Amino acid sequence: MSTMQYGRKVSLIVGQDAGAAMDLSELRIVFDVRRGDLQTPNSLRARVYNVSETTRQRIEQEFTRIVLQAGFEGNFGIIFDGTIKQVRRGRESQTDTYLDITAADGDSAYNFAVVNTSLAAGSTLKQHVQAACTAMAPFGVSLDYMFEVPENPLPRGKVMFGMARDFMRGAARTAQAVWSIQDGKVQLVPETSYRPGDIPVITSETGMVGLPEQTQNGITVKMLLNPYVKISQLIWLDNASIQRYEYSLNAQQQAQNFRVGLQAKIQDDGFYYVMTAEHHGDTRGQDFYTDVICMAADVTVLPDSFKDKHTVPPANVAIIKKFG
Repeated sequence: MSTMQYGRKVSLIVGQDAGAAMDLSELRIVFDVRRGDLQTPNSLRARVYNVSETTRQRIEQEFTRIVLQAGFEGNFGIIFDGTIKQVRRGRESQTDTYLDITAADGDSAYNFAVVNTSLAAGSTLKQHVQAACTAMAPFGVSLDYMFEVPENPLPRGKVMFGMARDFMRGAARTAQAVWSIQDGKVQLVPETSYRPGDIPVITSETGMVGLPEQTQNGITVKMLLNPYVKISQLIWLDNASIQRYEYSLNAQQQAQNFRVGLQAKIQDDGFYYVMTAEHHGDTRGQDFYTDVICMAADVTVLPDSFKDKHTVPPANVAIIKKFG
């Protein structure tokens, strides 16, 4: 999928999980969203300028949820959906006041959800994940995507008592997968694969800023704000545009050179797995970008039709590997 980026759009809604809500989109908004395939919750820091006293009181005392959408005409979507954790007011000048809103995605479920159940003999890893997600449900988090995890039924019954995040962590380790909460939804993705979905084509024509760079942590790329860049999914980059990492000639750095060669590998066909995506913008300023760190995906087994269209491969094509 490739979409030209023009005509900025931002929508910021604060309200209750079900009930009253307020649209702050017409005010000046400066935001910073941090997302990743880590277990720790995603976060949002938003500064809203010149909010009325009545609105401030409602946000501080009444509202608990915040949804931020951003992008461009034809490429607009949710970049954060979570719970308000703190509201701070302040003043920048004699004429400008601000309201800082700090929010987290699924942190209540991550910090407080407790599993308290028992499963009969023959339970599977899938049931363990579902039990953990059931414990998270009262905190507004549910299961969204889970790949076909191994069955391997347990010969005995299983007592599950403890933090839901610990059971998710154990299930992910057993299944050789990574789990995270994205917009209030749990996803479990194999370490050797990715989550199916549209694959944005990132070039200078579709919003890429500068050139991608091979670094110790992966391939970094900056682009105009793009809500279709999703965690654990793929993007496509033109390898010719990637600036290569300079390896050290120091003998003591050879191990690091080897690690960088694996973790920050340049993928022959240009498909990369998104590990982190940070969206930051200012509705009245120049800042309106997405910064991504990604890793190579081995797509040499994919048919030519997939490489041409940049869409999700058929179900029988499963050898998609993430390096690192």
